[in-house]
Amino acid sequence: MQHFPIFVNLAGRRVVLAGGGEAALAKLRLLLKTEAHLSVFSTAPDPQIETWAREGKLALHTRDMAPGDALCAVLAYAADEDPQRDARTAALARADGAMVNIVDNLEDSAFITPAIVDRDPVCVAIGTEGAAPVLARAIKRDLEEKLPRGLGPLARIGKAFRRAADALPQGRQRRDFWSDWYFSAGPKALDAGGKAEAQSALRSLLDRHAHQQARSGAVAIVGAGPGDPELLTLKARRLLHEADVVIHDRLVTPDILELARREAVLIAVGKEGFGPSTPQEEINALLIAHAQQGAQVVRLKSGDAGIFGRLDEEADALDAQAIPFTVVPGITAASGAAAAIGQSLTARGRNSELRILTAHDTRGFAEHDWRGLARPGAVAAIYMGKRGARFVQGRLLMHGAAKDMPITIARNVSRADQQLQGTTLEALPDAVSEGAAGPAVILLGLAPRAATQAAIHAAVQATAHLPSSVRSETA
Repeated sequence: MQHFPIFVNLAGRRVVLAGGGEAALAKLRLLLKTEAHLSVFSTAPDPQIETWAREGKLALHTRDMAPGDALCAVLAYAADEDPQRDARTAALARADGAMVNIVDNLEDSAFITPAIVDRDPVCVAIGTEGAAPVLARAIKRDLEEKLPRGLGPLARIGKAFRRAADALPQGRQRRDFWSDWYFSAGPKALDAGGKAEAQSALRSLLDRHAHQQARSGAVAIVGAGPGDPELLTLKARRLLHEADVVIHDRLVTPDILELARREAVLIAVGKEGFGPSTPQEEINALLIAHAQQGAQVVRLKSGDAGIFGRLDEEADALDAQAIPFTVVPGITAASGAAAAIGQSLTARGRNSELRILTAHDTRGFAEHDWRGLARPGAVAAIYMGKRGARFVQGRLLMHGAAKDMPITIARNVSRADQQLQGTTLEALPDAVSEGAAGPAVILLGLAPRAATQAAIHAAVQATAHLPSSVRSETA
């Protein structure tokens, strides 16, 4: 992020602008919506600027800007649409201590003016750092359609009521009150009777929330999917947005954690096979402690919480303390991997069952029905199987599996660094050791579809000339 988005308080403060043409008009139309004291410098101002000056909306000086004209100004705009004149304006304004924007000159500007959706006092600013103004306008158009005009009046009524609402305990109870106002009671009252009805409804709503018991703590055990935020369920996104505390696994991606409320407490409780791990008892204790304090807790697990996610252990611990919990399923890595290679996990005439297993358990390498897994057409997804690849290969060959049994190794499923590798049972251990780091699921009996395999090969060929570090990032 090159440009950090902020909202500058311009009420009662100076903003200067040099220019009198179309570019100046465009900026002034935005600036006139603020409470800034505007000073315009132009030797040939547009008639509209002269009209605004006569109406007292700005101060017009029919001359070029001079040293000292930008003193005490917060912002300065160079809008003459002439490179030399704009450069002179910028130099003078900088010398006077103002931040400068040169219209249509991103490189020499200290700030940019975003596309704005105005629902005063609600304001949405959209910036693309000058890379895609057309995209910014399209986003603005979409938001204009989605944000009702009544949002501004609701916010103004709510703003005047904030001190009264401070009587509610800070935190969850106060947030529930405001959520009820903006998304339920407020819009209904405004539509029914306008501002007076809305103000009356707000007082009644505060009284109701003040006398109702605060929500008790609860836990939602949520499957975060394999990594792509777009694969989250709508319910998972809503719970993340509402959570006071998010207790997450190591494999949950930063993009998904970004969806949590900014004020939410994020607690990492990573587990890594044969590496540093947070004890399960400590995770259980964290869930219980935060829920007993009244927090809405999201226990965020990679993939689906019910597949090798220790769901039962955490549910039992919560049950023992009578803490309410819900389970929200997620897309498991096997489903994500099969989708990535364009294959189905079950198919008529091929397999009527699907096995999901782990290569090792608490006692070491895990034993399974190897004879059934070795049959032609069998399909299985092996989780946590990289270290056990040679063990799996040996067991399958011992029970009659074909050496050329198709296998796919899917690493970092659905993420930007996803890697799909088609191989065979005979080559499985070597293929596992050659691949990139990251979580992997091994699909027995499935190879990437021909078109998918061709795309993978083309990507590998395209990066073959790059340094190894770059190749690993693009794989």
